[in-house]
Amino acid sequence: MSYDSIDIRNVCLVGPSNSGKTQLAEALLYAGGAINKCGSVNDGDTVLDFMDRERRLGHSLYPAVCHLDHKNIHVNLIDTPGYRDFYGRAVSVMPAADTAAIVINAQTGIELVTRRMMKVAKQQRLCRMIIVNKIDAEETDLKALLHEIQSAFGPECLPINLPSADGTGVVDCFFEPKGAATAFDSFASAHTQIVDQVVELDEDLMAVYLEQGEALDAAQLHDPFEKALREGHLIPVCFTSAKTGAGIPELLRVFEQLMPNPLEGIPPLFLKGEGANAKEVIIEPDASAHVIAHAFMVNVDPFKGRLGICRIHQGTVKTGSQLFVGDARKPIKVNQLLKLNGGTHTKIEVGVPGDICAIPRVDDVHYNAVLHDSHDEDHFHLKCIDLPRPMYGLAIKPPRAADAQKTSDVLHIVEAEDPSLKVEHNVALNEIVLRGLGDLHLRAVLELISDRHNLNVETALPSIAYRETITEKAEGHCRHKKQTGGAGQFGEVYLRIEPLPAGTGFEFESAVVGGAIPYQYIPAVETGVRQVMESGANYGYPMQDIKVTVYDGKHHAVDSKEIAFVQAGKKAFLEAVKKAAPIIMEPVVDVTVTVPSRCAGGVTGDLSSMRGMVSGTETIPDNRIIVSGQVPLKEIQEYHSRLKSLSGGEGSFTMDFSHYAEVSAAAIA
Repeated sequence: MSYDSIDIRNVCLVGPSNSGKTQLAEALLYAGGAINKCGSVNDGDTVLDFMDRERRLGHSLYPAVCHLDHKNIHVNLIDTPGYRDFYGRAVSVMPAADTAAIVINAQTGIELVTRRMMKVAKQQRLCRMIIVNKIDAEETDLKALLHEIQSAFGPECLPINLPSADGTGVVDCFFEPKGAATAFDSFASAHTQIVDQVVELDEDLMAVYLEQGEALDAAQLHDPFEKALREGHLIPVCFTSAKTGAGIPELLRVFEQLMPNPLEGIPPLFLKGEGANAKEVIIEPDASAHVIAHAFMVNVDPFKGRLGICRIHQGTVKTGSQLFVGDARKPIKVNQLLKLNGGTHTKIEVGVPGDICAIPRVDDVHYNAVLHDSHDEDHFHLKCIDLPRPMYGLAIKPPRAADAQKTSDVLHIVEAEDPSLKVEHNVALNEIVLRGLGDLHLRAVLELISDRHNLNVETALPSIAYRETITEKAEGHCRHKKQTGGAGQFGEVYLRIEPLPAGTGFEFESAVVGGAIPYQYIPAVETGVRQVMESGANYGYPMQDIKVTVYDGKHHAVDSKEIAFVQAGKKAFLEAVKKAAPIIMEPVVDVTVTVPSRCAGGVTGDLSSMRGMVSGTETIPDNRIIVSGQVPLKEIQEYHSRLKSLSGGEGSFTMDFSHYAEVSAAAIA
């Protein structure tokens, strides 16, 4: 099918595990004619769970992309993993979509992941819809679930269709409302509610509506419907069963006639420049403009090389095009352009604005890279996506000394594929640490390394990333003088230091006047200070949140050189730190623990015993409770086993970095 930007629908399926996202995508592909047989997650033959391990486990580990052509539209679907440990992988691909479809299991209702995905979709300014899946399951109360959805996410969550009375299909409440029986009270009230919600944003249409009553058709409602979606004034709710196919044709019609195309969705925020000087730029889905594409996912295959999966936001990409990656001066050549259906690739010649395509064998492409065909777009980047900070870590050791380089290479490959992973190298301790979002996350990564790369690394708990800082202002001075047989070394530095607000980092400033220290030696002073910042002044931990101001010094016309001022800056800084009441800081994490209500007391007491602070609790359905608080990272590194014991294996928890806090030297020991 030949299509333009106006024909494209980009939908990201998000939601908790077991909500049936992958099976839903399979049913949509089958209904749209993209596949001849509807596979099953249980049988391990779906399009999107194409990795061997995913098929064995019966759930998604990585996001996957597929597409289908239905009537007049081209639908790009992005399926995401639902387990909380893979939350970062799911969030990282959402900027490629115009619509976030939050999938809810009709049996289990609203879960913690559902709430988080609704929140992040709103933050990323995506149009949102809710798909209630598994409506054919036993012991479901769909009417109560709809009330629960509206209570949790607002009265703007309105059904666009309702389950039929016999449970075999759904009844349309928007396009062609008819008097068919539903599992609810009446489709007529649902139709009235959604029309009322839509016309509220269009005064002219409201006047027509008041005159004509129910006589508005879908064409009249289209533009205000799109506006309501963009402004979050309406979140349509659809009912489906991916297993039986109930509601799937109706869902495709919703995609076709109501969900935004790339010209109607809210454009992503692109910035040019860095930091405070960055300026917002307008990106238009204009096929004749310069190319701007965003790499939202990277796959690295040992045999096929690196695959950059991109959303084209502006311009037209063709086979043979030359594109720059970020601010690189040398372009890459698009030798092939691919459309993806899970692990299957189809060659295409042209990618239009709004489409999702893949470029193979491009070593320079990385996650979040912006690809463009003109240096006018150098330094463009997508506004920062708030990904969860990976805090759960394991120290990684190669099985043999000869495998050290291979281990390093493999770790950087898995890091490139997963934005919620981080590989750290602690030089002082000669320790490589792999950090993720939880035990399940890292276990999946280690198993992938073993399966794909035939490498079984050794693991242990990592050392804690303590930091040093100061709490008072102080001054330091050093005269570095060294005389040898030839030219000597001379440099004298006066500096002052002061603490900065938490999380600020490091600032260096020169207030030298009159050439007391020639300007060419000021960077050498900063180098000496930074060496101490990296290695630590008292305890061997990196330093942070300190401002250093060099205000005076002396030099010698013959003996002064950079090395002298490096040493003088280092020693002056060390002297100042000793006077500035230095302290040790430890990382503190935000923790949310989900357990059966009967376990709440034991969990809150346990968190308190770990030098933690409980900030609140929240009751959720299914007789469960969420306990929130903050705990030092050192205390919670092995919490998985403790929580399993406390909750009888029914508990789970997530953690995210919060801040650094002062800790006594005794607590470190």
